[in-house]
This record gives sequence, C-alpha cells and structure tokens, in this order.
Amino acid sequence: MDPHLLRTFVTVAELGSFSAAADRLGYTQSAVSQHIAVLEADLGTPLLGRRPVAPTPAGERLLEHAGAILLRLAAARADVHRAVGDPPGTLTIAAAPLAAVGGRLATALTAVRRSHPGTVVTLTVCGRAEVAHGVAVGEYHLGLIDGVAAPTDPLLLVDAGTLRTSAVAHDNLVVALANDHPLANRRRIALHDLIDARWIDAPDVAAPLAALRAATDSDGFRPALTYTGTDLTTLLDLITAGHGLAVLPASLTPS
Repeated sequence: MDPHLLRTFVTVAELGSFSAAADRLGYTQSAVSQHIAVLEADLGTPLLGRRPVAPTPAGERLLEHAGAILLRLAAARADVHRAVGDPPGTLTIAAAPLAAVGGRLATALTAVRRSHPGTVVTLTVCGRAEVAHGVAVGEYHLGLIDGVAAPTDPLLLVDAGTLRTSAVAHDNLVVALANDHPLANRRRIALHDLIDARWIDAPDVAAPLAALRAATDSDGFRPALTYTGTDLTTLLDLITAGHGLAVLPASLTPS
C-alpha cells in the first residue's frame, strides 16, 4: 500500500472534499482523484462516497489503521535523520502544560545548558498527544509529558516506534474542588466515591477522565463541562466557581 496514496485518502476523508485535499497537499484535484482511484483498485473496494464525500464502511476500517501506519513511517524517517545527526547548537523542546510548571521544565533546561553551553533552545507548550507525536516524527528533539501512572509504571504514549523515556519527577494526585463543595473538608476521599460527580474534562491540564475510568474500571467520570485550553489558572478558576472537579498534581494546587 503506497503511503502517498494513503496520506491522500486520509486528507480527503478528514476534509470531506477532493478540492480542499488538493489545496492542502499541493496536488491538482485530478491527481487526488487518481490517487483515490488507484488505492481503491489496489484494495478492490470503494473507500469514499462521492456525494457527499465520506468514507464507506471499508474506508472507515482503513482509517482506523491509516493514522498509526503514517505515524510509524514518519517516526522511521525521524530515526534515520537522528542517526545522521542534528545541527549543532540547537534544541527544540515540547512540553505538556502540567509538565511545564512546578519547576520541572526549568530544571530540565538548566541541565541542558550546563551540559551543552551556548545551546539555542526553542520551547513549545502543547497537548500531551502533540508532544509525543512531535517527538516521534522528529519535530522536537525532546518532550516533557505528564500522566497518570503508578510510580513503578511507565506512562502510556502513542505507539510511535522507538521513543526512549525517562522519569523526571513523581507527584501525588489530589481532587481539586471548590471551597464550598460538600466534600471540601474531607482529608481523604476514594476515587470510586466520585464516579458520578460533576467533572471538568480538561484533557491537557488535568488527569484525563479516560484515565480515571480505567483506574476505577468504570464508565463514570462523565464531564459536566469541557475545557480544551492549556492554562492551569483558568481551570482552577472554573473549579473554584463550582463548575466541576478535576484531578491534579498536589504540588500545583492551592493548599
């Protein structure tokens, strides 16, 4: 399966338009149509409906595999480039929002500057998945990422090839809630007791609700509010105002 054809298919399916896909990929519309036709001929089945442009059932199945395939190819290319060597004196770092605060990022940068004086550093703060993906495909040299795991367990990352990981710090987790919340005076609370509470879904600045569901083997922890930003102060303001709960590192929450 030609990865160029697969990338064209994914782009058309994402945009729902042959012409929009052509503009993004820098092809003509007829070239995009030809790519899809060749891929459909190779697999022996239609992959995209035309009016409207949308994946067929077979196309949906291919999409389930396509992202991982293209990511692994990009990761392989990045590994080859790393073997050749990066330009000296430059370092690109990506950090998830919670990994960038609490002194962790500053500590990492200090270590870099001590071991490689004069290094020019470029820092990007973005979501956890973007950090892992960016490191895998060679967009960033290093990534700092946080997550929910037991102290002896590794963080679960995207399946993107040979990513090397090293633990930087561990922190206890706490449930952040408003001062007037009925449970505010409790010193300890079982996560199972909060399955049906009002939660804020802030996937990039709090423990993902999916991780809480996995930890309790439940289908609870449903969001009452979704926050897609990356600013911790905004999330704490929402919690203080009573819009919901979130699980955060203990060191990053007000006492």
